[in-house]
Formats: sequence, structure tokens, C-alpha cells
Amino acid sequence: MELVNTIKREQSAALYEEAKQYFPGGVHSPVRAFKSVSGPPLFIKEGNGCRIIDEDDNTYIDFCCSWGPLILGHNHPSVREAVIATIKKGTSFGTPNRLGNELGKLIVDNNRFIEKIRFVSSGTEAVMSAIRLARGVTGKSKVIKFEGCYHGHVDSLLVKAGSGLATFGVSTSAGIPESFAKETLVLPLNDPKALDECLQKYHKDIACIIIEPIPANNGLLLQHQSFLECLRLKCYKYGVLLIFDEVISGFRVGFEGAAGHYNIQPDIITYGKIIGGGMPVGAYAASAEIMSHVAPEGAVYQAGTLSANPVAMSAGYAALQELLQADFYKNLEEKTTKMVKALQSFCDNQLYPVQIRQIGSIFWIAFSKEDIRAADQIDGASMDYFKILHHELLQNGVYLGPSGYEVGFVSAAHTDRDLEEAVGKIKHALRVVFPSIV
Repeated sequence: MELVNTIKREQSAALYEEAKQYFPGGVHSPVRAFKSVSGPPLFIKEGNGCRIIDEDDNTYIDFCCSWGPLILGHNHPSVREAVIATIKKGTSFGTPNRLGNELGKLIVDNNRFIEKIRFVSSGTEAVMSAIRLARGVTGKSKVIKFEGCYHGHVDSLLVKAGSGLATFGVSTSAGIPESFAKETLVLPLNDPKALDECLQKYHKDIACIIIEPIPANNGLLLQHQSFLECLRLKCYKYGVLLIFDEVISGFRVGFEGAAGHYNIQPDIITYGKIIGGGMPVGAYAASAEIMSHVAPEGAVYQAGTLSANPVAMSAGYAALQELLQADFYKNLEEKTTKMVKALQSFCDNQLYPVQIRQIGSIFWIAFSKEDIRAADQIDGASMDYFKILHHELLQNGVYLGPSGYEVGFVSAAHTDRDLEEAVGKIKHALRVVFPSIV
């Protein structure tokens, strides 16, 4: 169907054309280019609470929330004031600072699953460092990852499976030597048999298994708790370290993240997004014993000019203090559930082939009634529905991430009234997606 644009996008379009002169594809991260949806990417100039404003002065209820970090919403007063106060004293020193101590203490003291933490500047850097640490601790080189889980643009993890259940990885990006990719074994999610076969065959060479315990980069592929528990037991059995990549789920489904939600102890956890309060940040954490392998205490080298940057530390500390308030997560989950139930009930009544998956304040609109728990269950053709949905929502002031494989987030700034408004607009958009279904 023809997608009719009813909002002004001239400024965004002009800025995009200008950006393409300077940046590859006009963007600094591929999905921002709007290649999976319609029109030029939106250039956002301002955000407050749960709403963002683009350069054409269109306002949207935002469910992208900067891809997850803004659990408090845009421009939260406590975070803003903390950042301003810090910047007045300087932006970077390349030295230890009190703010790093304060944020580290706040995290470790409120998380049963870690004893020490190291701050870095991004989720990708956190995962890269965690993989290196696992290899350094075990003296082994190979890694198991799962199809449908994304761990940043780390060379050895940008791989996909071959034809078998347990196949050596093949690079999915130019610029990655196949020798790097072959250090990674790719398995299907939710398949204990394939996991056991792989570990039996290769465990003497496998340093770690890495998984998003709440896979949320390729749809929301919620796993049965029994599968995650199986991972933990198999890692103990075969002497392999278990890494939970909690860049998205950390501090999102609870202060202790997915580890706390499922009550499973990983060996290493990676964090990002929320712990920076909207500033660039990442971290990896583990027991004191495992972290003792990190330089300068141990032989696993990792360094960073802007690691534990005081501005990011102050923003993160201000944000995380809010998360520790009584019933913060309970209230956030309840209003997300209310929104999701309203939409799911509407879709069921209209006989739309839509399933809205949710955990905590994360949701995903899947154009399927199948119980999707693995990447190969997602029908690529269903993304045509999302393209229409995304377009119609933009026309009516609702912003989702520009890909049907991306999840949405509800923030503390989304009020019941905001969510009721969004539900009405999403229902309208779904009627456009499925005009012939009564």
C-alpha cells in the first residue's frame, strides 16, 4: 500500500541529505537510517519526559527511549542537575574520581550477583572485555553464542550459524577475518540437546558461553527459565564460564537485572545503557576472584581514556538512586502490563495476527500468533506490517524504534494518561495495517 506522509519532515530530510556528505549512510549507527521503515530518519532536537520533538517541531510519545537507557524518561531533573554540577568542575581528568567510587558502591552493594565491577565506555566494550577476561581466566579460546542474541560489534561475535546445530561461526560483516569468527560456536536458542552435544565435543576448548538472558535485540525472544538454568548447570559441569549480557536487561527488569529476575548466578555480567543515565557507559562485573585477573591486579589487560568518566558516573548515580525507590519496578511493570493487555485484547478481538510480548517494562509487537522464542521463528515478511505500523504511528505522534526487530520501552515518565493516548493511536495504526480484517 502507498504510505502517505501527513507530517512535515523537510528539516529532517534536509539534515539527512547533509549528513550523508559527511557520514557513511548519513548516520553513526545503521538502524538509525530508517532503511526498514519509511521516509528520512527523524532528527530529534529535544526530549522531555516521555516525549521527543524533531527538527520539524513534530512531537512524539517515545517508546525507543534512546534504545533503553532512559528508564526515567528524557531530561530527568535529578540526572540533569547532577550532570550540570559535575560539568562545572570539569568533564574528564583521566584519573580516578570520587563519583566512580560512589556509582560502583551503589551497584555492588545492591546486587547479590557481583563483587567487583570495571567501568568502560560502551556495551560493546564491556562484552569485548568480558570475553577477554573469560579467556584469560580459563586459558581457553572458543566462545559459544546463540543465534538471535546480539552482543555489540565485537569481531568474534558478529557471526551466524552454518547448516548444523553446532557449527563454527561465519562472519556476517566485512573486515572480520574468518579465523576470528571460527573461534565462535553458534547454537540455537532454547535447545538443550544442541547445547549438550556442543559442550561434550568442544568443552576443552570453550572458555565461555555468552547469552542475553532476555534476548531483546532480535525481537523479544523470552527463554524458559529451565533453559537458562540448564546453561548454568552445564557450565559448572564442563568448566566453562557463563556470561550474561545484560546491556539491555540490566537495571531494566529489576535492579539486579535478569540474574535477579531468574535468580541465576552467572560468572560474568556485562552492563551498559541505564547505568549511564543517558551518557555513554558500559561495565563488566563478576566475583572478586574472577575480577582479580584484570590489570593492574592481573594479566588480562583492558584500559580506556574515558572509562569512569565523571559526567557519566554522576548521571548514572543520579539515575540509579531513583531506581532504588520503593516500588519503582513494580509500578513500571504494572503500567506496562496494563498497556500491553489493552493492545493484546484489541488485537484478539479484531482477529489480528499480532502478539505483544512483554517482560517488565520491555515490549515487542510481533506480527504472529506463534510462541516465538528463537530467531528463525520470525517471519521476515511480517516486517512489511511493521513498516506500515511505524509510518502510521509517526503520522499520529508515536515513535517506535525504526525496525520491527527492535523492542520498545516504557519509562517512569510515561503516565497512565500518556499510555492510554498511545494505546488509542496504536489501535488506529493497526486498523490501517489490517484494513480487510473485521
